[in-house]
Amino acid sequence: MTCGLTGGARSRVPPEVFGRSVVARLLSAAHQTGPSSSRKGALSVASHRRPSPPTHRAAVLSAAAATAAVALGTTPAGADPGDSPRSARAAVDRLFADAERATERYNEAGERVARLRTAVARARDGVARGQERVNRMRQALGAVAMAQYRSGSMDPTLDLLFSADPESYLAGAEMLERLGERQHSVLHDLRHLQRELRQTRVEAVRDLAELERGRRDLARNKRVVERKLAAARTLLNSLSAPERDAYDRASRSGRTELPDLPGAVPASGRAGVALRAAQGALGRPYIWGATGPAGFDCSGLVQWSYAQAGVALPRTSQAQRFAGRPVPLSQAQPGDLITYRADASHIGLYAGNGRVLHAPYPGAAVRYDPVGMMPITAVTRV
Repeated sequence: MTCGLTGGARSRVPPEVFGRSVVARLLSAAHQTGPSSSRKGALSVASHRRPSPPTHRAAVLSAAAATAAVALGTTPAGADPGDSPRSARAAVDRLFADAERATERYNEAGERVARLRTAVARARDGVARGQERVNRMRQALGAVAMAQYRSGSMDPTLDLLFSADPESYLAGAEMLERLGERQHSVLHDLRHLQRELRQTRVEAVRDLAELERGRRDLARNKRVVERKLAAARTLLNSLSAPERDAYDRASRSGRTELPDLPGAVPASGRAGVALRAAQGALGRPYIWGATGPAGFDCSGLVQWSYAQAGVALPRTSQAQRFAGRPVPLSQAQPGDLITYRADASHIGLYAGNGRVLHAPYPGAAVRYDPVGMMPITAVTRV
């Protein structure tokens, strides 16, 4: 999952962190014309920077504004800066949250594609094995028909009357009767198997169509994620160094009112193994859609960490939320899963002392943050 930073509109960032909205400034500066207005817009973004050529700066501003506006669903032309997000942080958070939701859909589609591949392979194997059985049954029926043909077409009573060895004839007749019964049984089984084979083929065709839809979903959600992340990077790159530092500090601060949390309790059992595995991944990069060990998205880190403890968790944060027993936040223990946002699109491992260990967002590494960094949806004990 492309693990965003906050709960979007529910985040509370002091206005003084950035002052006037950077997105608004970008939109405003990008639509002013003439060298003097371009230079004025450039200075309003980062007055402490060494001035760059006005035309180049205007082009940078225009590109950043256009990219962010398109990704956020706004239109730069004629836009009123006051209608833009109130801060660069809100804009970036929204982009990351949108990308995170798309990544979650990507992960879910990936799981569905994997299941369908297995189902299609199983169906193909079933069709092949079923066809082999049909062929064997047809051969058996052919053998019975040949035996009946060789026995002749004379009435059984006349056969017995003119037989030189009546006892041998009766034994042969009994065998033919058994062959007839077996033929009937084989024919019944053949018809049943053919019906099953037709149904298996229908299911295989359906699964193949669903597999193709799943592949299209994967590609579509991948494009959405990449577009949102590119817009977020463009917007972040438009910030000055002090603004980026302020952004990072704000993103790591707790913003949700929390109950009194218990002190540090040593993690034990499989939760302890999972937490220690996650701690071993500290500093590894966030990579959206990744499940480790070189990099992770947020649900990928949780899944991988618990896999080291021999526990198979689902791939997505929405499914991981229900992978254990819900507990109150006030009773959270190290190794519990902390799920964020109403759509459960972000998740991490509670590390004790009011901290969560998670893979936050692109450009950041696996790290500790305050557990109240964004609205908490659920606490789950695996």
